[in-house]
Amino acid sequence: MELLSKINFLSVFCCLCLNLGVARDTIISPQSIRDPDYIISNGSAFKLGFFSPVNSTNRYLGIWYNRISVFTVVWVANREKPLKDSSGVLTISEDGNLVVLDGQKEILWSSNVTNCVANSNFHLSDSGNLVLRENTRGKIIWESFQHPSNTFLPKMKLSISLRTNQTVQYTSWKSPSDPSIGSFSLGMAPGSIPEAFIWKDGRPYWRSGPWNGQIFIGEPDWNPEYHNGFSVVDDKEGTVYSTFDYANELLLSKFVLNSQGNLVQTYWDDSKEDWKVVGLAPKDECDVYGTCGAFGSCDSQRKPICSCIRGFEPKIIEEWNRGNWTSGCIRRAALQCQRVNNSGEEGKADGFLKLKMYKVPDFMERLYGAKESCRKQCLENCACVAYAHDAGIGCMSWSGNLIDLRKFSIHGSDIYIRLAYSEFNKERYLKVIIRITLIIGVIAIASTACYLWRWTAKKRARKIKSRKSLLLDYLNDVKLNELTVFSLKEVATATNNFHVSNMLGRGGFGSVYKGKLHDGQEIAVKRLSTSSRQGLEEFMNEVVVISKLQHQNLVRLLGYCTEGEEKVLIYEYMPNKSLDAIVFG
Repeated sequence: MELLSKINFLSVFCCLCLNLGVARDTIISPQSIRDPDYIISNGSAFKLGFFSPVNSTNRYLGIWYNRISVFTVVWVANREKPLKDSSGVLTISEDGNLVVLDGQKEILWSSNVTNCVANSNFHLSDSGNLVLRENTRGKIIWESFQHPSNTFLPKMKLSISLRTNQTVQYTSWKSPSDPSIGSFSLGMAPGSIPEAFIWKDGRPYWRSGPWNGQIFIGEPDWNPEYHNGFSVVDDKEGTVYSTFDYANELLLSKFVLNSQGNLVQTYWDDSKEDWKVVGLAPKDECDVYGTCGAFGSCDSQRKPICSCIRGFEPKIIEEWNRGNWTSGCIRRAALQCQRVNNSGEEGKADGFLKLKMYKVPDFMERLYGAKESCRKQCLENCACVAYAHDAGIGCMSWSGNLIDLRKFSIHGSDIYIRLAYSEFNKERYLKVIIRITLIIGVIAIASTACYLWRWTAKKRARKIKSRKSLLLDYLNDVKLNELTVFSLKEVATATNNFHVSNMLGRGGFGSVYKGKLHDGQEIAVKRLSTSSRQGLEEFMNEVVVISKLQHQNLVRLLGYCTEGEEKVLIYEYMPNKSLDAIVFG
């Protein structure tokens, strides 16, 4: 009796403690959580209880972060059947399932496991995982990580099993105020190469591109600083899953599929006490699946963003002109192997067009063999319309339409598109035309430059000749027949080739040299500088003025010289004397 009393006392005490909201991480049947009670994981990272979303009075059972200031829900149970009041209860039913009940004991949500046991408990781990397990052996019967809402946490798995057809997918909320299942879902796609997808109402909306062992190659700006714990695993038994984890357990990071269809990666910034966005998909219109249709290429740096790859043209030109590109593009010329198969017509073999830095299209198939064999394998298969190679994946090939091609500004893959031989003939003709145009252009520019040079030279020669003629005509007009016209050679000989030792002085318009003619007469030679601003008119004025003003007290002008650019005046040489000697004799 005494032992039984102690057990009853402990049971009542535990219930009282639970009702007071004391942090416990495990509930044993027949215990329960009643709104507003809660439990907290052992390390206090997460809390399980009832909550109301922003701008809503509905109540939901959920899990949220416990130690941060921003209320952030990561999992919701009764998404489709909210409570209208605070009568909610989380408990273990008689068949061993976790259930959420309302005030009338109606089941609003259940773990819905068929092989449950009555002797069980539920536990909230520090990873945010709610686990239903047996009491005796601790075997896990059900866990919230296998039935996620819209949040991808560390240690969770995004998986697909081709053997059992089971998938673990994330589904968006309808709105920030309504956690019921929205239009978008996120999961791994079936195929020979792992790839993540976002679907909108069951149709592809975004895809990551294939996993190459380190990154999804369709995401060239994948940030290794925040993704170094990310991995994709193929268990070789038909199940492929992606997961992520960090060595630093204090780092709070998550992916959320929001109600607009964006996969947002964030981490908790303690300094700002808020979530910081470090990744977003889709980022722009080109990230949306199939924006440009079959054989259409999307480039966010161009306007319009869609264009047909070379060798193709819009399927419905009117729609393309209106900015609706989903109809895609069609070939301008049929492939040679198709012509041979269909009509027996022979011709030159098809070739491959190289597209650099692209997101590889959807529906890829893996080819086995060395890199050098990719082209050969594709060329030998008439159904193969393109191939590519990645060091982590190997050879990839495509048949049928190429969907979701995108041009990247960095990274990306090189894709080889199969085209008819005639498309490369057009390229060769274009190259020839460009070369001929360049050659003609160079010849035209060279000819024009030569003509201008010769025209300028002739103009200068005519100008010099005109200036000489003008000078002589001017001198004749003023009747300066008594002045001697010296040759430049005579002047140079008289001044020892204008030697610096014969220089008498230098002014703004040139230099004056002492010289001696062949008959012994001493002269003063004024040589105007070719860089002087004194032009032909000033030179002639000086000749005329001095020739007309002959005086015994003025130095006498003997002659002049004009050859080429040279303008020289020759005066009689007067030794230095005082002014009174000149004036009074």
